[in-house]
Amino acid sequence: MADQNTNNQPEVQQDLSEILRVRREKLAALQAAGADPFHQTRYDVSHKAQQIKDNFDALENQEVTIAGRLMSKRGMGKVSFCDLQDVTGRIQLYAKRDDMGEEPYNAFKKYDIGDIVGVRGQVFRTQRGEMSVRCLTVTLLSKSLLPLPEKFHGLTDKETRYRRRYVDLIMNEDVRRTFQIRTAFIQHVRRYLDQRGYMEVETPVLNTISGGATARPFITHHNTLDIDMYMRIATELHLKRLVVGGFERVYEIGRIFRNEGMDPKHNPEFTTIELYEAYTDFHGMMDIAEGILSSAAKEILGTYEVEWLGQKIDLTPGWPRLTMAEAVKQYVGVDFMAIDGDEAAVAAAKAAGVDMDGVEPTWGRALYECFDQKVEEKLVQPTFITMHPVDVSPLAKRSPKDPRLTERFEFFINCSEFGNAFSELNDPIDQRGRFEHEIALRDAGDDEAGMMDEDFITALEYGLPPTGGMGIGIDRCVMLLTGSDSIRDVILFPTMKLID
Repeated sequence: MADQNTNNQPEVQQDLSEILRVRREKLAALQAAGADPFHQTRYDVSHKAQQIKDNFDALENQEVTIAGRLMSKRGMGKVSFCDLQDVTGRIQLYAKRDDMGEEPYNAFKKYDIGDIVGVRGQVFRTQRGEMSVRCLTVTLLSKSLLPLPEKFHGLTDKETRYRRRYVDLIMNEDVRRTFQIRTAFIQHVRRYLDQRGYMEVETPVLNTISGGATARPFITHHNTLDIDMYMRIATELHLKRLVVGGFERVYEIGRIFRNEGMDPKHNPEFTTIELYEAYTDFHGMMDIAEGILSSAAKEILGTYEVEWLGQKIDLTPGWPRLTMAEAVKQYVGVDFMAIDGDEAAVAAAKAAGVDMDGVEPTWGRALYECFDQKVEEKLVQPTFITMHPVDVSPLAKRSPKDPRLTERFEFFINCSEFGNAFSELNDPIDQRGRFEHEIALRDAGDDEAGMMDEDFITALEYGLPPTGGMGIGIDRCVMLLTGSDSIRDVILFPTMKLID
């Protein structure tokens, strides 16, 4: 079989070379005749393909102008049928020599699949009942010099699809739909927050300090200042500065950069929505998180029920809310609230099969690792996990009821984290102590630990009101709403390895 594939390869290459040669010869002939398509600068479009279909009764026998890419050609005698594709979909073109004139029709017959054309014609229905446009004039607007992969019914190799997203979008309607849903979701988030009095802002992408989350940053160099800078791993610290400044409800939708591994749920650059609201707490953030995703599913998909990664997910409002300790007790059988002391907590975690190697041996870390390793994989339906240990929550406010815990939640859907929120820490003295603890971890070799941000502490010293804050991963939400199994399917141009 290997020999057969090898023998066929030159033939395939020769076919492609012939196609490329013919298309360039067609372009050269057009240019020599003074009809260079690349000299076209404008084409006035009156209707889109779907508009014609949706309003066919009103438009029948009316003249329209449309533009798009030729996706198929049938016939080629005195009558030709083509499919034209624009951003809304496809519509059939009916081209007849008697309608167009012999010379224009003969020129049209030489057009290739993939060419971009403008069409002036009449809306009508063929004898077979197909809604179509009867061509009166067809203008070549751009010549496609490379053939579309129509022989293979679209792109099937995922690596090629990601690297040549432009071809993927041309050939695959489902892919176009995915990114239309992505845009619709981001628009929905903006409306949801704008209607609640939030103000959208922009904060720096380049920072002199890496902070706001636990992650390994990308480092770059600013030539004029001659300093290393960090691409942001979160927008949190700048947004909370704005709350200090009196903007009581702020949010930012933007790119975040983390120098970490790539897998189906992680890309080195991704998009988040972070929001902060004065005079509320993490309970208020839970209401917003549930409200955003549930209402988005209903508005965009028309249902609360979605299917993702082989599971049927119900986004109907009223998601369960469990403390981390309650979740561990329910799913693992270990009651951390009844355990006193670091040594006993670590022993209980190990007895439950939790790997504590390389983990700081504290009560809080033991609770967190028990949840992370044993519980998260069981959370299929939307669930809020609240009251995280202080040890893993350097920016969250301590619980007044138990200083080992913080008023923090993460919410999970189908075993995946979708968002993270706090009652924000506004005590500058406590914040300094937690930064110092992060510095100690960094000095011990943890390159994901945070850094001291003196200016942020100064901001807190001016007074941050009680505040609820939250970050939600846009990409993962779009994966859920589109049923995508890889984050690369919902990022237009995902990070890829270089090809030698």
